[in-house]
Amino acid sequence: MILTAFLERIVAALQASDIPFMLTGSLAAAFYGQPRATRDIDVVIEVEPDQLDRFVAGLMTAGFYVSSDAATQALRHGGQFNAIDPESGWKADLIIRKVRDFSRSEFERRIPVALFGIEVALTSIEDLIVAKLEWSELGDSELQRRDVIELLEGASESIDFRYIDRWVAELGLERA
Repeated sequence: MILTAFLERIVAALQASDIPFMLTGSLAAAFYGQPRATRDIDVVIEVEPDQLDRFVAGLMTAGFYVSSDAATQALRHGGQFNAIDPESGWKADLIIRKVRDFSRSEFERRIPVALFGIEVALTSIEDLIVAKLEWSELGDSELQRRDVIELLEGASESIDFRYIDRWVAELGLERA
């Protein structure tokens, strides 16, 4: 299975459960011109318990491996869970939107785009940069910082640096 087919199946399951979402991570970076090999997609979701149950059931029916317990725990504690296509090995990291100002702002600013001909919502380049700086604090910092540098170099004229500076300061990411 190719990435396009995998993404299409994940998006269809999200839409069938009326779950607002946005793509982030490597796939978003690739959209902004910084491709990197990956076998997963990162999807931030804003979900209620009944939607989550329908979504997980839909993923299972579609042949994905997904743990309903892990999904429930992720919702309860603000974490993430995975959906894996056992035939291809493609994985979706389904991240519950955090309850904090930056995460609300990031989600509200998501941008509708056609990615591989699939209508999706994508994190803005500014929010992706801030998120990658935050991820660099959590681990794999060299890779995340390199992504940030490449994003900044590739689109520096169109980036809202005041927005980035605000969240870097508010989230305490000056060292990242």
